[in-house]
Order: sequence, then C-alpha cells, then structure tokens
Amino acid sequence: MKSDLEIARGVTPKPVIELASAWGLRLDEIEPYGWTKAKVLAPRVLARLPDKPDSKYIVVTAVTPTPLGEGKTVTTIGLTQALNRTGRRAIVCIRQPSLGPVFGIKGGAAGGGLSQVIPMEDFNLHLTGDIHAISVAHNLLCAAADTSLLLGNPLDIDPQAIAVRRVVDMNDRALRHIVTGLGGKENGVPRETGFDIAVASEVMAILALAEDLADLRKRLGRMIFAYDRKGRPLTADTLGCAGAMAVLLKDALHPNLLQTLEGTPAFVHCGPFANIAHGNSSIVADRLALRLADYVITEAGFGADMGFEKFVDIKCHASGLRPHAAVVVATVRALKMHSGRFRIVPGKPMPPGLVEKDLAALEQGLCNLEAHLANVRRTGIPAVVAINRFDTDHPEELEMIRERALAAGAAAACVSELWGKGGDGGRELADAVAAAAATPSEFKPFYDAAAPLKAKIETLCRTVYGASSVSYQPAAEKALKRLEELGFGALPVCMAKTHLSLSHDSALKGRPTGYTFPITDARVSAGAGFVYVLAGEMKTMPGLGSDPAYRRIDLDADGQINGLS
Repeated sequence: MKSDLEIARGVTPKPVIELASAWGLRLDEIEPYGWTKAKVLAPRVLARLPDKPDSKYIVVTAVTPTPLGEGKTVTTIGLTQALNRTGRRAIVCIRQPSLGPVFGIKGGAAGGGLSQVIPMEDFNLHLTGDIHAISVAHNLLCAAADTSLLLGNPLDIDPQAIAVRRVVDMNDRALRHIVTGLGGKENGVPRETGFDIAVASEVMAILALAEDLADLRKRLGRMIFAYDRKGRPLTADTLGCAGAMAVLLKDALHPNLLQTLEGTPAFVHCGPFANIAHGNSSIVADRLALRLADYVITEAGFGADMGFEKFVDIKCHASGLRPHAAVVVATVRALKMHSGRFRIVPGKPMPPGLVEKDLAALEQGLCNLEAHLANVRRTGIPAVVAINRFDTDHPEELEMIRERALAAGAAAACVSELWGKGGDGGRELADAVAAAAATPSEFKPFYDAAAPLKAKIETLCRTVYGASSVSYQPAAEKALKRLEELGFGALPVCMAKTHLSLSHDSALKGRPTGYTFPITDARVSAGAGFVYVLAGEMKTMPGLGSDPAYRRIDLDADGQINGLS
C-alpha cells in the first residue's frame, strides 16, 4: 500500500493562480508562494464580495479520541471533496500543524489516504512561515520584558509574576524548566522560566481570533506579559512593543490557500492548542470561505467536549458566525476503547481485541458517542455521525453504531470511506450533511458569556463533562476572584483539561458521571479574550517519544523528502 506521501506525490496540483481564479479570486487578491500555494489578501476580498447568507457553515468534531486520532482531519477534507463531487461548492478550513508533532510520534496533519491537502510536504513543513512569525513576535515580547527588568525596571515588574515564556516550534522537554540570565549582570536578571511550543503561544490564539489588522493590533496590545509588585497587569502596550509585534504578524494574518487531492480549495491558517487555547483555525479564513463557497467545512480540535465547545463559546462568540450543522466522527476502535477493556499506546501494536468483532465491548463504549451527540444537540444544531471505517471493522459493529447514533438523536449516521476512496467514499455523508444544514435550527452557546466565571465553569463541568460537583483548590479560588476584580469575569472560559476523557482524568473512559471535577488554577489570555481554567497540569511543551518520526525522515539523492506521515 502506498504511503500518504506517495499518494500525495501522485497528484499534480493545479497552479494556485488557476485555482484562485476558478473560485472567484482576482490576481491582485493573492500573493503566490511558488506555484502551488498562496496568501489570500483577506481585506481586499472581504471588501469586494458581499456576504452570502445562504452559505452553510459546518464544524467537524469527534468522540473522545484514542491517542492515534480517529480521522477527523481526513473526514473534514474528504467531506469537502465529497460535497464538490455531488455538485456543491465547498471549501475546507483547517489548522496548520506544528513541527513538533510532525517530527515526533503524531506525524503531520494534512489528512491521509485519498483525502489530503497538497503539497503535503509544504503543508507539514513551514508552509508560508506563519508559525515563525508568531514565534518571533512572541519572543520579542519576552525579550522586551527581560530588558525592562534589567534596565532599571521602570514598570516595577515582579520577576516572580512574568506570565509569558519563550516559544519554539519543536517538541523539547529539556526546555520545560530552565534558568535564564546567567553569566553576569549584562546578561539579564537570573530567573526561573521555560519554553512553550509555539502553537501554545497566546499570539497564535490572537491571530486565529482577530477580525482584521486593527483588531489584531488591539488584541496584541491587551496581551498581559507580567504583573507588577502591586499585582496590577502589565500589557504589551504598557511595554511599548505591541506595534512591532503587529508588524511582524502583518502577512501572517492572511490565510494560506492550498488544495485537496481532488483540486478543491483549502484554507490553512493558524494552529492554536485545543487545551489552553481554543483549537480552531482562523475567523478570517472562515469569513473568506463563506464569501466564496456554498459550504464551508471547518475542523475543531479533539472531541465535542473540547474543540467544539470552544468553537461555540469562544470562536463563534468572537466572530458572530453561526454553524448550521456539526459532524461527529466516530470509529469502532475508539468506542471499543471506551468500554475500558483496551489500552492504546502510540508506537505499540494495537490490542488484538480492537480488531476482532466484539459487540459487547462496543455496546459498553457507545455511551461516549451518546455524550458527544448530547453536547452538540445542546447548541441547537443538528449532528451527523460519520463512522470512519477501517478495514478491520465488522459490518455488525458499523450497523450497531449507526442504530445507536440515530436513537441518540443524530440527524443521520453514515459509514465513511473517505480515506480509501476520497470524495467518492463520502457521497452519502455529503448528502446527509447538506440535508442537516438545510434544517431550521436555533444555535445557542453552552453558557451566557456575561455570567460569572464560576457559573460558566460549573455549567461546563456538569453538563458537558458529566461531573456531579466541582472543587476549587485555594490557588484557583484566589485566581478566579482576582480575575473577576480585574474585569475579566465576562470573558468566555477555555477549559484546559485532558482530551482523552470527557472528564479531567484520562483514565476515565466512556461517559463518566458522579465524580468531582477539580479546578487547580485559572489564568487570563486577555489579548485572545478568554480565561483559561486548569484541571490538572497541562504540558505546553511536549517531548519527543522513544521512536520519533524524525528517524524516518530524510532526503534522497534528488532532494526529495521521504518519510513524512
């Protein structure tokens, strides 16, 4: 069987200028980066094209995934291809991957099989340099903070309350906890700090949520880099570097135009974490796509308790856009895992029981799908279940999922073969999604953004995660009280919790109930516009595994890249 990279190389992409023209973009509205990718100058397009009120906005989410992922990106890309194959003009909007996972265990994020974005190498490696721009802008703020601290500390920065750490776009656990400023006075003030991976930067979240350049500049200016010795927040504007940060990000605000294997447009833009940030691609890309297409398919990180909830309560809150339907991706293996009988470890063989027919295990794990469907239905929009089929799945298992999904309120449930057949493998799914999106619905968020922080937290914990109660550690109590006093109480809440369970505990599978959800701390991303609440320790700098992907990545004699996945 061909690898994803071999499949991608077997297709010759359309010239990006030809692609752009076919979808209504003018030559002066794009900046090509070679023959196959381009920046789209969003302000020009948005000023020229009126809103299309009949365009349908579809978000793709999933059940609680295994560590291997359940094909959500494959479904997002493949569904777009299938909609176009069935005569509907559709564009996909997805995130740009971080280099850390590309060279680590997870691999790239261009989809797979016959449902990919191409050029696959460019997609996974640097693309147009947006993440580099984010890293430099973020690190400028960090450098300015340390310089101010050293040169007389005119802002009275509390060295123990500096809120930003430097970033780099690579998994590197050795940088999680470090000491800077060693080597004498001229090298800075010694202090403990660390690095985060670039996609965890608040600058990334800001870029994804910014409406335009003016909004980007304002949000960067509100970004809190530290607190003074009286506990007052100090912002990038206070430090005087927000303008320079905006200059570094000016071009990064423009979405990147690529294409799928079947020649349909793909906007690839931004890639914020789905834990301490919202885990969705940019508002600007979605707005562009909605002007150009009849259907826009976007992907939210992880399951409906994570990226989808943040899509609803953070991204839609910021953009004012309203989705017409959601697609919930499910797999036999994930639902069997949620029976609690099997453990999946990346890099190790799949437990044999997951590939053998086991209706009892599937029956036990289907509660997880039911929980995610319930979460989508709380927002008032219809949900379609896409059962991502693997070769090892059994017909009886697929039928059981379909029946239970319909019984749980799904508008439709379809077996998807988008990986192996491309758009042709999702025609039934495309028809079902189009029908669901045409159904009248009344979208609503999970909570009232104006409610106090604790009220929003408890709504999520009790209704979305299934907890019976919420506990707050002293640090969390103090932080939430302080954030309310500082005027951040009306911001949306971004819950930082594990993506491997509906609960806070990755070991709790299925649909946990009757437990206490612990809140350990709370912090504010004032520029992005949300308060992120921690349920346990969140690693914002991943490490490389024992068998990382970089061992298989190399160049051949002709300079061709091999081993990307």
